Amino acid sequence: MWILVGIFLGVFGVILLYLLVLLVASLWVKPGKEYEKYSPFYGWLVVSAAAIALFLGRVRVKVSGLEKIPKKGRFLFVCNHLSNYDPVVVWRYLPGSRVAFLCKKEVFSIPVLGKLIQKCCFRVMDRENVRNALTAIGKSAELLERGEVSIGVYPEGRRNTEEGTALLPFHNGVFKIAERAKVPVVVATVKNTDRVHRNFPWHRTTVYFDILEVLDEQWIGEVRTADISARVQELMTESLLKKQRISFFSV
Repeated sequence: MWILVGIFLGVFGVILLYLLVLLVASLWVKPGKEYEKYSPFYGWLVVSAAAIALFLGRVRVKVSGLEKIPKKGRFLFVCNHLSNYDPVVVWRYLPGSRVAFLCKKEVFSIPVLGKLIQKCCFRVMDRENVRNALTAIGKSAELLERGEVSIGVYPEGRRNTEEGTALLPFHNGVFKIAERAKVPVVVATVKNTDRVHRNFPWHRTTVYFDILEVLDEQWIGEVRTADISARVQELMTESLLKKQRISFFSV
């Protein structure tokens, strides 16, 4: 009996300590500042938080294609977008790639997390503001050129909540990041992240995270932006339609 109590108190103490570290770490981040250097410590905090979020959300992830990820150098990571769990999956399974996402400004207002991702070189991108979008593309290309981080984007621009639609129309401008930085494009898909909140807490959700193909920088430099976008859409659509929607209650 006392052993179980001791284990419980020990686990509870570790959790409290971890939460305290997250809180204190977030207080050291200057609000609104765009950091140019990736912080390995803050990166570890985000990766560990992602692992905990998947565990607590009862999410099991089946991954394929990790061997295709470039062993050296940075890249532009592109994926479809279904849920807030999408970047969580990416950070959990691509920790060494330092994927910093372009995201809407509201994400940085999330308590604690918003501060942590600032130190990991995440950037604000407002697609409704042309000047801001162009600036974000330029700054992202600079980060890639310096090898500081890989950049993650969702070409659809927002979460796809439309039933029966594999992909929303793409915003082709995000592919200019790879063109400017002369880096490869890693194409991926996620499936079923939109089911996590429906299944929780009674059922586990099986999520599929597939690395489909890497478009090399030489090809990127030889074709038009629209061609890159078309190829990415083709790969994603084929992957998303290959498997039928997985059951709500994955086992």
